Amino acid sequence: MFKIAKKKMLAENICLMDVEAPRVARSARPGQFVIVRVDERGERVPLTICDYDNDRGTVTIVTQVVGASSARICALEEGEFIANFAGPLGRPSEFVYENIEELKNKRIMFIAGGLGTAPVYPQVKWLSEQGVKADVIVGAKSKNLLIMQDEMRAVADNLYIATDDGSEGFHGLVTQLFEQLVAQGKSYDVVVAIGPMIMMKFVCLTTAKYGIKTIVSLNSLMVDGTGMCGACRVTVGGKTYFTCVEGPEFDGHQVDFDEAMRRQAQYRTIESRKAKAEQEALAGHKCKVGLH
Repeated sequence: MFKIAKKKMLAENICLMDVEAPRVARSARPGQFVIVRVDERGERVPLTICDYDNDRGTVTIVTQVVGASSARICALEEGEFIANFAGPLGRPSEFVYENIEELKNKRIMFIAGGLGTAPVYPQVKWLSEQGVKADVIVGAKSKNLLIMQDEMRAVADNLYIATDDGSEGFHGLVTQLFEQLVAQGKSYDVVVAIGPMIMMKFVCLTTAKYGIKTIVSLNSLMVDGTGMCGACRVTVGGKTYFTCVEGPEFDGHQVDFDEAMRRQAQYRTIESRKAKAEQEALAGHKCKVGLH
């Protein structure tokens, strides 16, 4: 059993939790994920590690309610327990294996969309701890959906905000803001994009015009986190890979995003049906209780 040491709502239906998991915290690296199961009957939910603290023995996860399983996770409170918290899984960010002095000479840009801010944060934090500077663009539909701005500002060299409705920062898409920065004289050797699949697709189309290496995280495709179910299959450079065991990060210019989005939509529909079924079952139970 793994105790929830802290819970905080970052935005509507988005919660942050610090979970006591010392072994996972000791081994975790940026880019990896954990498998969470609320109880022995719960589904396996893969969640990217947002942060980890070896001294406190905690791992931070951020969950957005999109279906039945994620709703059950967010319903837990501080002091309650998660049955299973397995990890770290997946391959760490490739930055972890690079020469630090060479990294310091690279101009790096991270582009985070919505909940993608959570997995971007540990990468930028790790780089900052090594003395490597990185710029960050964080995008959201509106101001009230922006998360972790203060945390990101503390580790990023420059933080840029973009909102679709202009309620904070740049009024427009993250790709438009990126092109504006390039037009102003900014240049980058590598871009890391994490967020909605459609956002990552258009980031890659944009960076391709400038010949900038682009890494994307396909963590949102994962289901069981072991490669056994095959749900996370993705085509990269004409070859098939399993996101949970061979990723979650890949060369964005080689990813077949249209295929990935079709697969993602299929499993979102299934999860939404499960959530609706659970809500109807709960409503029916309450009605029966009210009759007695």
